[in-house]
Amino acid sequence: MNTPHTESSTFAVCINNDGYPASLEIGKIYEILTDESAESHGYFRVIDESGEDYAYAKDRFYPLSIPMALEQVLFRTA
Repeated sequence: MNTPHTESSTFAVCINNDGYPASLEIGKIYEILTDESAESHGYFRVIDESGEDYAYAKDRFYPLSIPMALEQVLFRTA
C-alpha cells in the first residue's frame, strides 16, 4: 500500500500493527524521526511503545498533515 508522505510530515497514525502488537498501537499518533537511510528503504523511524526508536515499514502508518499549533502540542507530549 502506498501512503502519502512529504518531508514536512512529522507525525503519522499507526494503521497496521501486525506482528508488533506490543510495540505499535493502531490509531496512535507517532512522531516520525528523520532517517534518510530508513526512508530510502521504505521505512519510517518512530519511537514505539518500548520508548526506543525503531524502523517500521511505511505501510504501517498514515502520515498526517497537521497545523503548526497542534504540532507544537504533540511535540510537547510525544
